[in-house]
Amino acid sequence: MKILVAPEIEAYAQVHSMPESSICRALREETERTMEYAQMLVGPLEGAFLKMLAQLVGAKRVLEIGMFTGYSALCFAEALPEDGTVVTCEIDEASAAVGRRFFVQSPHGRKIDIKLGPALDTMRQLTGPFDVIFIDADKTNYLNYYRRALDLLSPNGVILIDNVLWDGEVLKHPPPDERTAAIQELNRVVSTDPRVTAVLVTIRDGVLVVKRKA
Repeated sequence: MKILVAPEIEAYAQVHSMPESSICRALREETERTMEYAQMLVGPLEGAFLKMLAQLVGAKRVLEIGMFTGYSALCFAEALPEDGTVVTCEIDEASAAVGRRFFVQSPHGRKIDIKLGPALDTMRQLTGPFDVIFIDADKTNYLNYYRRALDLLSPNGVILIDNVLWDGEVLKHPPPDERTAAIQELNRVVSTDPRVTAVLVTIRDGVLVVKRKA
């Protein structure tokens, strides 16, 4: 991943944000030590951002598209009330297995429901509403995930879409590959969708925050 924010600035922001829990830190360190694509972790600063947004909307139900090793799912679970639920979709069993080992160590792990398999198939079977929907999976399906997410979103909920700056590749025209093209198309569609309002936040690799218009 390219560095879009100076490391010292990110470190400063992290120090002055809500702290990472000990279980999240242990999961992050294990992922960084053992997983080939550890850079897919959202990390402590973005994790704090996700938790804050879940708290701001008073979320009870969260849907996550793309779990990886479960760091963001655990962040969400920590932000939810005791009867809250995080439904998280993952296609890779090995990644999910890492998350499971840490979920059982957390008092919030019982809130997490892992759905293995293609996320679009899972989303078609789910019933809303969800208060937060976090999209962080295969980029070529981002627009499909967004469209289905709108169907599942609660009236006052938010959709959060990760990696929408894509290492700065979104600035390139023509796009260098289909994943970049898919993210560019998603950003264009969301920004012109009359049903929603959105802000693209330049935290880490870019997070698109979307809500329905009043």
